[in-house]
Amino acid sequence: MTVINHLPVLLIAIPILASLLIFAAGWYDRRFAYPITLITVLFQFTASVILLLQVMQEGTIRYHLGGWAPPLGIELVIDSFNGFILAAIMLLAAATVVYARRSVENEIEEEKIVSFYVLFQLLVTGLVGMTITGDIFNLYVFLEISSIAAYTLISASRKPHSYVASFNYLVLGSISAGFILLGIGNLYVATGTLNMAELAAILPASYGLATVHSAFLFLMIGFSIKIAFFPLHLWLPDAYTESPSAVTILISTVMAKVSVYALFRILFSVFTTAYIIDSFPVTGFILLMATVAIVAGAVLAIAQDDLKRMLAYSSISQIGYIMFALGVANQIALEGGLLHILGHAVMKGCLFMVAGMIIYRMGTSKLSELKGVAKTMPISCAAFALAGASMIGVPPTIGFMSKYYLVLGAFEAGLWPYAVVLLIGSLLAAVYIWKFIEIAYFGDHHDNHHTSVREGPLSMLAPMVCLAVLCLIFGVFVEVLMEAVGPAVTLLLGGV
Repeated sequence: MTVINHLPVLLIAIPILASLLIFAAGWYDRRFAYPITLITVLFQFTASVILLLQVMQEGTIRYHLGGWAPPLGIELVIDSFNGFILAAIMLLAAATVVYARRSVENEIEEEKIVSFYVLFQLLVTGLVGMTITGDIFNLYVFLEISSIAAYTLISASRKPHSYVASFNYLVLGSISAGFILLGIGNLYVATGTLNMAELAAILPASYGLATVHSAFLFLMIGFSIKIAFFPLHLWLPDAYTESPSAVTILISTVMAKVSVYALFRILFSVFTTAYIIDSFPVTGFILLMATVAIVAGAVLAIAQDDLKRMLAYSSISQIGYIMFALGVANQIALEGGLLHILGHAVMKGCLFMVAGMIIYRMGTSKLSELKGVAKTMPISCAAFALAGASMIGVPPTIGFMSKYYLVLGAFEAGLWPYAVVLLIGSLLAAVYIWKFIEIAYFGDHHDNHHTSVREGPLSMLAPMVCLAVLCLIFGVFVEVLMEAVGPAVTLLLGGV
């Protein structure tokens, strides 16, 4: 067998070894920590693209650890759905690690840098494991690895409130993990297996059992907390606002999207549409809560005077769009949902990079102190404007295309009143995006005494500009993305 045949396990094994190497090399000289992290994440990104192309050409990849097939062995599975998600999250992880070096040096104490990169690597590796595992208990194990790393990384900031934000996330994250573990335990009691493919085959005979219903509710509640689905979002604003900029970018894009992936995987690939639509109809309630999340998150974002907190609340609204697709649960809407997973990751990654750049140069993210910042940081503000236009849904950006598919899906399902909420959400997004644009471009920069401020270093500018341009490129060439998204949704809905 060639190295490519072993890529699924190498995606996890090499980064775990790299985290140990980062610790050891960093103990000798902390300057080694960053390049090892960069090389490892770039390897993971390259491997994820290779695996996605292989899946699109040859079909699902199944890798049995130690040569032991399920149910005795643990299986890694890469299909059209998680292959797409894997490539998307590793794109954002790679952009984040390029951006991180100067940002981390500025926001984190020098003695914490080595441990920061160790935890950064473990966080990414845990999320990769969640994405490609075919075993639901191992999904929980990798979830805990990434969560523990995230709790610690949030508290790495020099901000005093970062400890409170980390503790709040720890408490709610532990409650979430408890629900998820109870759900997995109930599924095992009902079926006697933890392999997700076998669960999907065995569960239909037990759809009427209270054990299965409780498992579903436990998992739904647990992952709703993890993805910050309104009103279970209370941990998110502080966690995003108080954490170091690189951590905010990572957890708002990569971590949030993997948690959404896990929820979609369990609902559609384990319980299947037959359960969530017919046996235990829940899509209508999800759709209702998604529309509330879209509006409430946007309204709360408008009320903020801090750029990072504004973007944090906007994430609650954008998660609503993705859950909207789950509530409609037809082919077109789910295609829009998967496009929005990628689109929101790229958009929000760019926007938080701009916020981090402003903090790097100005030491603040308070909107009231950013008057006229576009005059001294024109590239950063232009990137914000382009990504913000995508967030609003201005054509031909990726944000427009994902919302277009969501609206089409809603109309196809006869849910046109809900489609109106998508328009309202876009109008509200225009308000909070314009709030920054007005201050940055039309405020008097002399009022804030920041006339000497200039653009940040190239290592921070490059990934930011690339993500901003991708917002446009992904929208213009959406047909290319649909070659991966279409089969992924077909697979979720029970096709091949």
